[in-house]
Amino acid sequence: MEENAMRLVFDSRPENESFARVVISAFMVQLNPTLEQVADVKTAVSEAVTNAVVHGYPGGARGDITLSARLIPEENMLEVEIADAGVGIADVRQALEPFYTTQPELERSGMGFSVMETFMDGLQVASAPGKGTRVKMQKRICPPA
Repeated sequence: MEENAMRLVFDSRPENESFARVVISAFMVQLNPTLEQVADVKTAVSEAVTNAVVHGYPGGARGDITLSARLIPEENMLEVEIADAGVGIADVRQALEPFYTTQPELERSGMGFSVMETFMDGLQVASAPGKGTRVKMQKRICPPA
């Protein structure tokens, strides 16, 4: 199998979170993942998209969210990127801390990045105020035994 990539742009609506989960699971099936691996990736993508909707475009503002993914068969690797052009993050290191949230009044747990780190094999976050946020994640897909 050769490398394969996809890119999808959708509106920052909460209902598109489930759409992103379905898209990534359909795309990654090419690497013959286990059900647990599919669930892990869907959970991480869900957290990243929800962060973009809630924090990237606060107060119901609308914008684009981009879901990109790449399969690297020779490494059994899935790379996923969720990007928005929203408000950005002033202090990425602080945002990566468990329980940190900018919206405690909305009862946000502040665990989104921790969940992504738990379910994926790699996580990188790049952001700048007023320019948006890019979350890159990697997951090694080992075929079922």
